[in-house]
Amino acid sequence: MLRNYFNAAYRNLFRHKGFTFINIAGLALGLTACLLIGLFVYDELQYDKSLPEGDQVYRVYNDVSAKEAGLVAVTPPMYATTMKESFPEVETVVRILMLQFDANNLMEAGDKRVYEKGRFYTDPEFFEVFQLPFVYGSPDKALDDPSSIVISDEFSKRAFGDVNPVGQKVSVNKLPYLVRGVFATPDKFHLPVNFVLPMVAAELPAERMKKWSWLQFYTYVKLKEGADPKLTEAKLKSIVDKQVDPESNQPYYYIPVLQPLKEVYLYSASFKFDQSIRGNIVYVKALSMIALFILLIACFNFVNLATAKSAQRAKEVGVRKAVGASKSQLVLQFLGETVLLTLISVIFSAALTSLLLPSLNAFTDKSMSFNIFTDPSLLLLMLALTLVVGVLAGLYPALVLSGYKPVKVLKSAVVVDSSVGKIQWLRHGLIVVQFALSIFLIICAVVVYKQVSYLHGKDLGFNKEQIMFFQMRGENMFENFETFKNELKQVPGVKNVSVGYGFPGDATAGDGIIVPKNGEQVHHSVTQLMVDYDYINTLDVKVLAGRPFSKEHKTDADHAFMINETAVRELGYGTPEKALGQPLRWGIWNDVNPDSMKDGKIIGVVKDFHVKSLYDKVEPTVLQIFPSANWKVAVKITGEDVTATIKGVGEVWSKFSPDYPIEYIFMDDNFATMYKAEDKLRTLLWIFTSIAIFVACMGLFGLAAYAAERRKKEIGIRKVLGADTTTIVALLAKEFLRLVIVAALVAFPLAWYAMNGWLQDFAYRISIPLWAFLVAGIVAAIVAFVTISYQAIKAATANPVTNLRFD
Repeated sequence: MLRNYFNAAYRNLFRHKGFTFINIAGLALGLTACLLIGLFVYDELQYDKSLPEGDQVYRVYNDVSAKEAGLVAVTPPMYATTMKESFPEVETVVRILMLQFDANNLMEAGDKRVYEKGRFYTDPEFFEVFQLPFVYGSPDKALDDPSSIVISDEFSKRAFGDVNPVGQKVSVNKLPYLVRGVFATPDKFHLPVNFVLPMVAAELPAERMKKWSWLQFYTYVKLKEGADPKLTEAKLKSIVDKQVDPESNQPYYYIPVLQPLKEVYLYSASFKFDQSIRGNIVYVKALSMIALFILLIACFNFVNLATAKSAQRAKEVGVRKAVGASKSQLVLQFLGETVLLTLISVIFSAALTSLLLPSLNAFTDKSMSFNIFTDPSLLLLMLALTLVVGVLAGLYPALVLSGYKPVKVLKSAVVVDSSVGKIQWLRHGLIVVQFALSIFLIICAVVVYKQVSYLHGKDLGFNKEQIMFFQMRGENMFENFETFKNELKQVPGVKNVSVGYGFPGDATAGDGIIVPKNGEQVHHSVTQLMVDYDYINTLDVKVLAGRPFSKEHKTDADHAFMINETAVRELGYGTPEKALGQPLRWGIWNDVNPDSMKDGKIIGVVKDFHVKSLYDKVEPTVLQIFPSANWKVAVKITGEDVTATIKGVGEVWSKFSPDYPIEYIFMDDNFATMYKAEDKLRTLLWIFTSIAIFVACMGLFGLAAYAAERRKKEIGIRKVLGADTTTIVALLAKEFLRLVIVAALVAFPLAWYAMNGWLQDFAYRISIPLWAFLVAGIVAAIVAFVTISYQAIKAATANPVTNLRFD
């Protein structure tokens, strides 16, 4: 019997080659998109899942929403100290000093000299919290000595080859360390760790380590098995609530929160001062929904086409029932056909997935694999997918076909069963859903495209073009930065040079400023930019009132501040002009005398400019001269001969810092990387939206062919009575175009709701353009009309005599 079912299915599929091709192609393409998205989503969900006892580890972050600062990844040093000393449920806790993990460090080992990222200063408990396997050495006491360093196996191979480097010397930015161990580079780990140094090597002042206000550490706590993280969180919060900022004499306004380790990667996209590797759960969910949409569209195609062809198989059903076939046997036969068709589609989709996966890996910077021959779980997944999709897509058509009454279908040339009307409504409903999903995706793609274009094109309040950007290195360069600047200015093609800390797109300082007002010292949180006399001109920042810093005014270095427009409002000055001459005070960054203050006045107000991404609002910003913080160099070039200018800058660099190779980026490239995730989302949306529309159109093409076939006698009569091709095309098209209009009305509110929610993540965003909805509806209608027109024109131009002569 099974052989008979297979033969019947095989003959039926080959008898209707066009419909079979449309079904297989549509389903294979839909399944391929789902598999690719599924592999990506699965890979994203694996971060931090393989660490031993990782379910007991939590990251502590701060909720500073009360001050509109949002969620902040950094914490003060006293969080760890308090939990270690006073919380019995805490097994261990570790702090990691906030540095730029993606900054390059000059590593020297023997005759090897390379730049490496991923430097971590941390407490000795690092390898107790994160139990990374060691290739050489042991984690026990590996970080107890200030001269110790633990390196990754990947760096070890680059620096030492395949030998055991434990006991060997490594220089980090000219400071010597001894290798105490080599850990295996963790896969899917949110911390981009490459080499680990003990916290004591950072030489942090003891007084600072007792502060509750110095948000400079990432804190991770490992709780004892069975401990309740919510109770630990509540206890820590109650302690923080009792602490008082000695400068403002007010309680701290941040709230500590314990975040499970497995959520750090995907659920921290909006965190500030977070330098870990981050994904975005919103994008993972969005891609998962797109995969589901595409699969539904592909399955709906099959249901539509199968029910459309049901009338042509009515007599076959009648004959089979007349000779004794039961309904259950017919259901199994038709389900068998569906499963066979699905199996063929799955085989094609597996081949397509293997072919396209390398391109997806290159696009997403991943190393996903797909091989059903070496991975039994994948083979089982494909078999399960075949059965599930085959049964779900084929069950309703099988029930419809097996339900025909043999007496009626054998008596009549056409199916007169009452279920036909229901089938038509089903087909129309599925077409509406297909095109509603397609229109939804078109609108989303348009909105994402417009928002990403806005991110890249928005006026940032300064000129980021043609600016070389690099870190200062070597004592000679730091000590003689003025001479270094002056020599850079002499290089042909160099327009201006600025040295400081707090350039746009780079690290900035979140610090407090004191506003003397009515005899009181009012504290405000601001962004601090440590600049020089050329900062304003180098970046083309607009001065709204007052003047920029100038060497002609001797007091500017020690007694002058500039602020932005937002600071004018937040500090209560009213207008830029009224802010001029107002006093400000700042607690100088000075480890020798931490109570020293800088007293000065506001000499200028600048137009708001973005130093961070457009996810964040422009914050109150204070600019001041503070050479002790000099760290980065911005070189404005003319762009006339970029290669020669870069070479000239490199020669000056070599003169002041011969021991360090120069490394630079351009500031506009640095800003572009901020929106890398959005750029990829935009591309993926367009690709998968195109696939969804194409699959929907394939189904519509088949339905149009069926409609033309079903109405061929009507078309023949109309042709004989004088109807032209345009009239007949309109006749066949209007039924489907009405369904597209209904689909648009369904999709519009859903798309608006989804995109409005997505845009809320951006502090600066577009308004959803109404024309996007109009464009999506028109595109869907045009695509549908073009798809239908081929079959309609084919039917309209056929010889009416042929259609009227034969059944």
